[in-house]
Amino acid sequence: MRSDAVVAQENPFLKRFAKSLLVPALVLAAYAIACRLNLANSYLMPRPSAILAAFAETAAKGSLQRSLLVSLARVFSGFLIAAGTALPLALLFHFRPTMAAYFRGSLNFLRCTPPLALIPVLILWFGIGEGSKLAIIILTSFFPIFLNALSALDHVDPKLLEMGRNLELTKSEATLGILLPEAAPTIFTGLRLGFGYSWRALIGAEMIAASAGLGYMILDAEELARTDIMVVGILVIGFTGLFLDAASLALARRFFPWVEEGVQ
Repeated sequence: MRSDAVVAQENPFLKRFAKSLLVPALVLAAYAIACRLNLANSYLMPRPSAILAAFAETAAKGSLQRSLLVSLARVFSGFLIAAGTALPLALLFHFRPTMAAYFRGSLNFLRCTPPLALIPVLILWFGIGEGSKLAIIILTSFFPIFLNALSALDHVDPKLLEMGRNLELTKSEATLGILLPEAAPTIFTGLRLGFGYSWRALIGAEMIAASAGLGYMILDAEELARTDIMVVGILVIGFTGLFLDAASLALARRFFPWVEEGVQ
């Protein structure tokens, strides 16, 4: 039976994952040492034992799970809407560049406007319910997905498309068999970026206008002077993002192996 070291050496994904754990492990060790030596205020820098106790407390009450599920439902809903809009629009603009010229100015205006700056207006339009938060997620994640997809489609090797024409492929066959597979790595990168942006923007929105979610949990803990719960919320946000990103890479390796080779 091969050793784990040999398996990790043969698997680039596991090798990268193992390397990525080094810096967090060093930071955690330094954090634990600083707490042990009382080098920081325990209120500003809660001890690991206090953070674990706060995690157990919020998990036992169910507030942590509810907050996480609310945030995940919001971010997936907004992200799917953004991706379902951005990808077809990128494909349309690729095949109709003349049409794209009419919308370039408007899209650039929206791209340069920070979505969080629109929160007051969005609250006036959609209220403090789910509509305003979905709008923020869509505006935040749309452009990374759209721009990466459009760039990927526009920069597919013309020789490959010429080969498709020589083989007398139809437009749909060339699109599905050549254009999209070649553009897939950059499109996938745009999806990863878009999801990361939407996750971060959602937490910001929840800290301004929400009654549930991880962002609200952190803000509520700040008002109650519960630094330990604040840290728990931050850690859950970060680790959830890492898990979802790793899961997306694993799915890409499983179903689209040529995609994973082009992303990091």
